[in-house]
Amino acid sequence: MITLLIHVRGVVQGVGFRPFVYGLATRLGLTGWVLNASDGVHCLIQGDAETTSRFLHALREEVPPIAFIDSVDTEEVEHERLTGFEIRKSTVKEGAMTLVSPDIATCPACVAEMSDPSDRRFRYPFINCTNCGPRFTIIDDVPYDRPATAMREFAMCPACAAEYKNPADRRFHAQPDACFVCGPRLYLHAPDASSGWRWSQDFETDPRPHRSIAAERERSDAIIAHAAALVVSGGILAIKGLGGFHLACDATNADAVKLLRERKFRWGKPLAIMVPDLTMAREMADIDTVEAGLLKGTVRPIVLLRRRAERIVGDPPHIASDVVGDLPDIGIMLPYTPVHHLLLEACGRPLVMTSGNLTDEPIATGNAEALDRLSAIADGFLLHDRSIRSRYDDSVVRSVAGMAQPLRRARGYAPHPLSVPFSADEAILATGPEQKNTFALLTGDQVFVSQHIGDMENVAALEHFHDTLALYKRLFRVAPALVAHDMHPEYLTTKFALTLDLPSIAVQHHHAHIAGVAAEHGVSDPVIGVAFDGTGYGADGHIWGGEVLISTWGGFERVAHLREVPMPGGAAAIRRPARMALGTLLGLDPALLGHPGAEPLLSRLADGEEATVRRMITRSLNCPLTSSMGRLFDAVSALAGIRDNARYEGEAAIELEAALDPQAEGAYEFALVGSGPLIIDSAPVIVSVLDDIARGTPAATISARFHRAVARCIVTTAADVAKHAGTRTVSLAGGVFLNRFVLEAAMRDLGRADFTALTHERLPVSDGSVSYGQAVVAWARRHEV
Repeated sequence: MITLLIHVRGVVQGVGFRPFVYGLATRLGLTGWVLNASDGVHCLIQGDAETTSRFLHALREEVPPIAFIDSVDTEEVEHERLTGFEIRKSTVKEGAMTLVSPDIATCPACVAEMSDPSDRRFRYPFINCTNCGPRFTIIDDVPYDRPATAMREFAMCPACAAEYKNPADRRFHAQPDACFVCGPRLYLHAPDASSGWRWSQDFETDPRPHRSIAAERERSDAIIAHAAALVVSGGILAIKGLGGFHLACDATNADAVKLLRERKFRWGKPLAIMVPDLTMAREMADIDTVEAGLLKGTVRPIVLLRRRAERIVGDPPHIASDVVGDLPDIGIMLPYTPVHHLLLEACGRPLVMTSGNLTDEPIATGNAEALDRLSAIADGFLLHDRSIRSRYDDSVVRSVAGMAQPLRRARGYAPHPLSVPFSADEAILATGPEQKNTFALLTGDQVFVSQHIGDMENVAALEHFHDTLALYKRLFRVAPALVAHDMHPEYLTTKFALTLDLPSIAVQHHHAHIAGVAAEHGVSDPVIGVAFDGTGYGADGHIWGGEVLISTWGGFERVAHLREVPMPGGAAAIRRPARMALGTLLGLDPALLGHPGAEPLLSRLADGEEATVRRMITRSLNCPLTSSMGRLFDAVSALAGIRDNARYEGEAAIELEAALDPQAEGAYEFALVGSGPLIIDSAPVIVSVLDDIARGTPAATISARFHRAVARCIVTTAADVAKHAGTRTVSLAGGVFLNRFVLEAAMRDLGRADFTALTHERLPVSDGSVSYGQAVVAWARRHEV
């Protein structure tokens, strides 16, 4: 007889791990106990050597599907003989850390129960079990037990309590367990609500008297029916979900989609839709195996898919043209909460599901907050009385270059940590970039990258940042001893970092990009880093964005960059690509304005705009120099007549890619000139674009030739740099690589040229990964690596 004390670390709380251990031990006839602790799960088992060995093997091999084991430590101890096996009360260990599961989409078993008239949770809008439901969005602290979550406000009824205590039940120790009698309820706030509806102003003080399942189900079904009727009739519904609110409307109703855009001031930017199942998704998009797995999995993010145009404009269910405009991709997700399942069933059609927020503000989470902020947009509010402890947007993922790559990492992925190939002896906070902000906490060999925070440009975003950082520090027991931040002195994240009473390290934006890719892949040797994006504060004070670096974690050398051009008006040139095109022509060679290919652009300029821009550049008035590849995409988009004014970030470049004809032949060519650093000269490309415009070449062909030029320039520049760099590993990062064509062509062509091409696979390739890279750079500089 031996006794083993076992410590399991990883995502092992809120995922049915203790019930799994209990079931495994009792099945094998072992005695002992299991409990949650602040640093994971601890268990003690007694049995013979063979049986305990089988237990340890099964502990790893039969782990619950949504659990994740980082480590299992065992120690043989002396202990009196035990009888039976039990789940003991959780313990708290000061300073200890455990991982917390992200929220999980409603599992098939719960969907089946919700659809079974004989089940007591038939049509219950908050059904869940140990395999699914809210996790991170309801937690206040660890260990993960009901009293440390938003569910402490809901005392379990006898039936739920019996399930919770029954080791054979799927809801054994399921912390969010609830039903019609004892759990959260739906509420409807709508202008025409009858006396049967409870108004949001008073529902939070509902005493929850003893309820009848039948009466509660009838009430809940009536609310769902009324909410669905509002949507079907063309209204806009605000829906409280797991991590915040959605704004929903009928995706097949052009007037409803137009109304949503008008009220939200969301012009042009594509909208995501939710469909009930994979069958309907396939009617709207071409879906490969990776994409199908993402749609049906436990996360259920928005998946960016290629539209099937014949279904969009033809057979029902047709999607209103204004959902995505003329873009070839559409964002689709499947329902991930019981409310989604019920509402989609009642509506009988796909729904637009967009973030419940005002433009540039964080997603709303509280009922009162939503009623205050969204009342000018929504015609009705589908609310509930389970509070949201952490604000979460939907994640966005795509299949590209044979891998699943997040574009926005939030619900379902964060806060699961990423590993680094070193162990830090002090915790580091990285405050991230200004746009698409995340922060990162590095502790030991793990980095907790926050969910998508958003653009740090207002007080609401800064408050979201502060609240989320406080939660992460509390849950993961992290006390930073060092802070890393962007080099830009005016970023809110920089200013926040400098208010902390901590040593600080400024990290250049593009170095963070490249170091992050290398660290994610465990590469500590130097790499050739290609960082192409819209903007980043350079070491020389200029705006960088077309950079080639020789980079280690701790340092970099700028060995090549795109030729600089002026940005007339700074940010104004981002909002108006036509102005960026004019600045590019004037910056490269003012004589280009006399080229016949420039005439279409010049004819579309506002009265006096050309003269104004000329004066600004001549006098260096608010005309920062930029080496940004993203701005070059904007300029070419405007020159080709595709987009003169951008309604949202990246629109000109997105539409330029959408216009691309893959069958078109030819490619433009950048010139590589000089040395120390090498200049990637865009003048030959721009002249070729103008020549094609003058010849009447279609914009689709111009786009194809330009995209091929960018991909080829990556390979030719890397080949030139590699002669002296001593490495053939190339890391690709930055917002330009959101462009599917450029990323896939560059990865393919680099491989053919005998390079090892790396890019992010677990983090966004754009600015959502910068905080991770900042943390890596800060550690390396601290240790002079």
